Amino acid sequence: MKKLIGLSLLCLTSFTAFSQTQKKTSGNPVFPGWYADPEGIIFNKTFWIYPTFSAPYNQQVHMDAFSSKDLVSWSKHPNIIDTSAIKWAKRAMWAPSIIEKEKKYYLFFGANDIQNDQEKGGIGVAIADRPEGPFKDYLGKPLIDKFHNGAQPIDQFVFRDKDGQYYLFYGGWRHCNVAKLKSDFTGFEPFEDGKTFKEITPKGYVEGPFMFIRNGKYYFMWSEGGWTGPDYSVAYAIADSPFGPFERVGKILQQDPKVATGAGHHSVVQVPGKDEWYIVYHRRPLTETDGNHRETCIDEMTFDDKGMINPVTITREGVKAVRLR
Repeated sequence: MKKLIGLSLLCLTSFTAFSQTQKKTSGNPVFPGWYADPEGIIFNKTFWIYPTFSAPYNQQVHMDAFSSKDLVSWSKHPNIIDTSAIKWAKRAMWAPSIIEKEKKYYLFFGANDIQNDQEKGGIGVAIADRPEGPFKDYLGKPLIDKFHNGAQPIDQFVFRDKDGQYYLFYGGWRHCNVAKLKSDFTGFEPFEDGKTFKEITPKGYVEGPFMFIRNGKYYFMWSEGGWTGPDYSVAYAIADSPFGPFERVGKILQQDPKVATGAGHHSVVQVPGKDEWYIVYHRRPLTETDGNHRETCIDEMTFDDKGMINPVTITREGVKAVRLR
C-alpha cells in the first residue's frame, strides 16, 4: 500500500512539473480575475504588475499586485493597500503607478472619482519598504485634490527623466497635465514660467498617460475612446522633450473582434539593456458585456527602422518566458 501511495505521489509530482514545463507562454490574461489599468515595472530582477481591481466603484477599496520571474508564471500579493490605510479614500481606487527611490517604494493612486473641487479625493501617495507592501498613507491627504487645466485628478504616471528629475503625468476628462515633483514626493516645484501644472494634451487624448525614452526620444502614450466600449485604444506621439509638443502619430493598440475588445489603459516594460519591449494592458473578453469585466494581458511591442511603434497584435498566447540577469 505504501508503495502504491508513493507511486501515486511520484506520478502527481511528475505531472505537476510536466504541466509547468509545458507552459511555453504566459497566456492572456496573465493571471485570473478582473483587473484593469495595469502598470508593469521591474524591481530587483522581478517583473511586477500593479492593476486596478476592476469592480463597481464602491467595491474598489483595495489593490493587489502580481510578480513574476519570467513573465509566464505569476504570484499574487493580495491587498497591498486598502482604504483602511488611506483615511480620506472611500471608493474608486484607480490606476496605481509605482516608483522606487532610495530603497522606498512610492505608490501613486487615484481615489474617490471626484467630479469637482468641492469633493474630497484625487491623487494620493502611499509608501512601503517592499514592492509588495503593505503600503501606508504618505501624506495623510491627497497630493492633488483639485482640477487644473480641466484635468480630473486621476490616472497618474510617475516618470523619471534622464537627469533624475521626477515628473507626474496625469489627467482624465480629455486633459493631461505634467507637474514637477519635489525630491521627497511631498508636493511640486513650479516650472520656470511659474506654473505648477503644465497642460500637454495631444489630439485624441482621453486618459491613461504613459511615457518612456528610446534612443533619446520621448514616447508619450495615452488611451482614447470610452473605457466601457469596444473602441477603447492606445495612441502615441514622439517628442524631443518630456513636455512635447506631442503630435499624434496614430493608434498602436486596439480591439481585435476575433480576440477581445476594449484594449487600452496600458504601460510598457523594457528588458534592461535590450531593445525588447512589452505592452501591459487590459481588455474585455468577447463573452463579456459588463464594463468592469476587464482582464490584464501582455503582448510584444516592436518598432520599425524609423523608430515608429508597430501596431500591436493582441493575442491569446501572450509572451514567451523572459528571465532577467
